[in-house]
Amino acid sequence: MAQCPRCGSQVDSLLSVSNADSTEDATVSQVCNNCLDEIRSSSGPTSTSGGVLMAQEKAKEHHRLMLWKSRVNLIKKARMQMNAKMYSEAAVSYEKYLKILELVFNLTKGTTLTPEHFKATARTTEITVVTSVYWDLLRIYDSHEKYYERQQQAARQLALFVRFSPIFPDIIKRAEHYVRNAKNPSVFRSFLKNAADQRPRCFIATAAFNDPLSLEVLRLRIYRDFVLDHSPIGKVFITFYYWTSPSVAKFLEKQELLKASTRFVLRRLIKILKID
Repeated sequence: MAQCPRCGSQVDSLLSVSNADSTEDATVSQVCNNCLDEIRSSSGPTSTSGGVLMAQEKAKEHHRLMLWKSRVNLIKKARMQMNAKMYSEAAVSYEKYLKILELVFNLTKGTTLTPEHFKATARTTEITVVTSVYWDLLRIYDSHEKYYERQQQAARQLALFVRFSPIFPDIIKRAEHYVRNAKNPSVFRSFLKNAADQRPRCFIATAAFNDPLSLEVLRLRIYRDFVLDHSPIGKVFITFYYWTSPSVAKFLEKQELLKASTRFVLRRLIKILKID
């Protein structure tokens, strides 16, 4: 028989108390079975809750990382299916890819992906992939009336993302061509209108490069919307720019030498700011 140092009871044997079991006096190393149960029930959750939460958060982050990596194979699979004209299968792969992005960014039910989700993660290059996915879905869902609502959603999302992608001019040209033979031409027209409405002009850059869809103009637009528009000083600069730039751009359009100099300066600026 042995006496429990905690409650004084006489028991056949004592059980060891580990550091994980108790936050009580470390000198109490052995107790009876009843006391050990009390110690674990009273102090166990409190002492281990922080570790459990940390482990759970690490597990979630690891899961998100694995999901993010798995998206590559889904895109490759979808592209192969598109090339093989397996359009229904490609649509499923693309939708799975988009679902993975929603999980990675912890989107709640009823919310959709936006370019903003990619800004804070240094994943802006993924915007071009997302753009191409919505473009393919727009065409796939044009195959049957039952996909009309999905096609409309793809068109809205495409208009949202395409303005931040260097493939903007290619998508616009292809949409203008595709609308002629589309089963739902109104959806393509709606996309073209929304894409144009959501793309404020970069007046000086447009005048310098003679093309509102040039890669340099698109990159400057990304910097404006993802960086400048998210700081007080940046917002002031944007306001000042749109107040003064139309007249500057108008003057610049007639000065070829000045255009060349402006292009050089803007390209250097893009390189310095590392806008890609």
